Amino acid sequence: MNLLAPLVAPLLLALLLTACQKDPETILSGSIQGTTYHLKMVTREVPVTAEELKTDVEAIFRLIDEQLSNWRDDSEISRFNQQKTTDWQTVSPTLIHLLTIAREIHDRTDGCYDLTVKPLFELWGFARHEQTVPATADIHRVLTHVGMDKLEIDPIGKRLRKMDPALEVSLDSIAQGYTVAVIAQSLEDRGIQNYLAEIGGEMKVKGVKADGTPWRVAVEKPTPMAREVQRVFDLNEAAGMAVMTSGTYRNFFESGGKSYSHIINPKTGMPVSHKTLSTTVLHEDPTLADAWSTALLCLGEDEGFKIAEKEELKALFIYREGEQLKELMSPELANQSRATPTREMPANP
Repeated sequence: MNLLAPLVAPLLLALLLTACQKDPETILSGSIQGTTYHLKMVTREVPVTAEELKTDVEAIFRLIDEQLSNWRDDSEISRFNQQKTTDWQTVSPTLIHLLTIAREIHDRTDGCYDLTVKPLFELWGFARHEQTVPATADIHRVLTHVGMDKLEIDPIGKRLRKMDPALEVSLDSIAQGYTVAVIAQSLEDRGIQNYLAEIGGEMKVKGVKADGTPWRVAVEKPTPMAREVQRVFDLNEAAGMAVMTSGTYRNFFESGGKSYSHIINPKTGMPVSHKTLSTTVLHEDPTLADAWSTALLCLGEDEGFKIAEKEELKALFIYREGEQLKELMSPELANQSRATPTREMPANP
């Protein structure tokens, strides 16, 4: 969909290499509104056709695009941004839900996760792929209009209010996970309990494949010029598990011998400068997984690891040390993977 179009290329790869099966999955895939989707579902006992599922999926894409897209002027979030007022504005339950989650993660990350960095993202030229290093004075000027503390949320009245009329919100770092969540729920509402739902590289899996084996999900090696697998997770999840990855290694630019990532620290107005290249979060809720993967990427492998440990998140950090790529797993993920949270897991770039 349009709100996802300018984001980096898919960071996750579904391992769909399967032998011939007597009872294969139903597969749907396509391109829609700036992104792609792939669904694999076990539907042998479910009274639903592929065409009905496709209709469901495309209707969800259209609705979410109308609500959350920063790339169409008539979306709900764009209309909110366009209103330069401190009056209360009535919004949909979807916006309230996502912004409430974002506020909670913002508070738990000391403000590193902040959906109001949209003006900074535009100042650095990432919004329209016209990247440039802005003047320090311009960064300081825009920073005065950034901060989740400048946004009031009234969940009961379904209202939002800007404390600063120039405040703008971008939902790009949470919208894709939310979309996966809604698609997955629509499959379950149809009675489908075994599926892999992937949208733009982000996904949720539940149950097992048609042959009874686990779904296999691969995390991409964070190298900009190649598409290689870094790590594979075999997921047999009766309750469902989302796998979301955020990275700095595709959406960046170089200037004056320095590299600048699209992940911007909302406190400094500068792209993050730590060594972390990607973060992957496994969580039952795709919306939370998406938001947390961005939040941990903003923090980096040192502070991010501490937060992941405190919040009991299943998180994988991949970072560069010299000429090597190294992994760091949170204790929760290490326990699931039967590994240990160590920095001594090199992977040649």
